[in-house]
Amino acid sequence: MNLLLRQAWSGLRLLLAFTVILGVAYPVAVFAVGRFIPAQSDGSYVTDAQGRVVGSALIGQAFEGPEWFQSRPSAAGAGYDSLASGGSNLAADNPDLVSVVAHRKAAVAARDGADPASVPADAVTASGSGLDPDISPEYAMLQVARVAASRALDPARVRALVEEQTQGRLLGFIGEPRVNVLALNLALERAT
Repeated sequence: MNLLLRQAWSGLRLLLAFTVILGVAYPVAVFAVGRFIPAQSDGSYVTDAQGRVVGSALIGQAFEGPEWFQSRPSAAGAGYDSLASGGSNLAADNPDLVSVVAHRKAAVAARDGADPASVPADAVTASGSGLDPDISPEYAMLQVARVAASRALDPARVRALVEEQTQGRLLGFIGEPRVNVLALNLALERAT
């Protein structure tokens, strides 16, 4: 009986120790670390010149009007709905996807006064999440003439903004160069 009591007491102490460590100390530590990295733990909010939250650096959004750079198409719900994140899951040869891409390509070419053959793939296809906040530098440059004309700006100044906002490959070799559309549009707003 004495052995049984000793084992029960050891088990109870172990239970209490793990409860304190994993049930209290670990969650408090994770919360504290999150407070020191607010850009990640608070949703990567982006604010405008007045300090108002206008979006997230990690989630794409739609911009209406010719005076704004346009994002990639979204496959997330009704458009950039973070609760409905996901791609279209259609194969590249699916007739529905082929039709949508052809329609988008014609629309982008007409909107930006470009040859349909020069429209980059990211202008007509959604990302895997449907929420990608970035576009290729090529797609951004395709939009320069339209944005500059609609804002009565020198196209060279708008091109310079695109170049300033272009982010290179991570660590110099991971991924592709990209432009965050929200950051570019905020820089454009500050320039006018």
